[in-house]
Amino acid sequence: MSEVFNVTLLGTGCPAVSTTRYGAATLVQAGEQNILIDVGSGVTQRLVAAGLNGADIDAVLITHMHSDHLIDFYQFIISSWHQSRTKPQKVYGPKGIKKFIKETMAVWDDERNLRIEFEQRTSTTALKIEVVEFDSQAPIIQTEHLTVKPIQVMHEPVDPAYGFSFEAAGKKVILSGDTRYCDNLIEQSKGADLLIHEVFVHGCMEVTGTRSAQGLKAVESYHTLSDEVGKIATKANVKALALTHIVPPDADRAQLIAQAKADFAGPVIVGEDLMRFDLVNRQVHHGETAFSF
Repeated sequence: MSEVFNVTLLGTGCPAVSTTRYGAATLVQAGEQNILIDVGSGVTQRLVAAGLNGADIDAVLITHMHSDHLIDFYQFIISSWHQSRTKPQKVYGPKGIKKFIKETMAVWDDERNLRIEFEQRTSTTALKIEVVEFDSQAPIIQTEHLTVKPIQVMHEPVDPAYGFSFEAAGKKVILSGDTRYCDNLIEQSKGADLLIHEVFVHGCMEVTGTRSAQGLKAVESYHTLSDEVGKIATKANVKALALTHIVPPDADRAQLIAQAKADFAGPVIVGEDLMRFDLVNRQVHHGETAFSF
């Protein structure tokens, strides 16, 4: 079997509602493993558009306990059952994920029991969830073809928060999760073939509606600004940089690239929903477009 190491950006958006950038979610495929990172709004639709569904997922990784990374968790579980999954879901996440899953499933107990009784499916195993809370940077998944490690990042007051390192086919990919400028992330990203990093356009938000100047400053303070992300890629000496979790969702792509390239000489790619990175062949696929990176 030829080596496979693909990363698909299922959702590149943020809490702001967008019809083009869905909620945070990423798919990693390495060897025979399909790993889903985060379950933001629209994840089940994006998975199907990418050619998979919940029955195909071997593990779910959660970066941190923020609603835009978790909001479609129950939808993912129940749709996996509808898609004839026959094994429990395995979920890895930071401290608090066990409580979140227990309480989420409890909210839907009556609804789920009604479905089970009425639909009379031959298995309910897909509705079982095995949860692993991690609190270190030790590998959480290690197979012959794939190693996955958490990377603690800085998203206070959300603590802990993690990114992830994926190593397969002799390549290394880093997914930042939500974070401000973080020395630990830079250290763990050293020499990566691809750094997929969140980005917040500096000065993009205005004091309107219920927003205050103090609140806007607070939101900026726990994300990575568009004039910082290129510096991070350079310090980490990564081979390529892709931007995701884009705030605002309608940010000017040319401006994002220009700001990152001011500090980083390698390829800069503005992530789009359903954009796929083929690490083995160093190609990006999006719709009918393909290019090398």
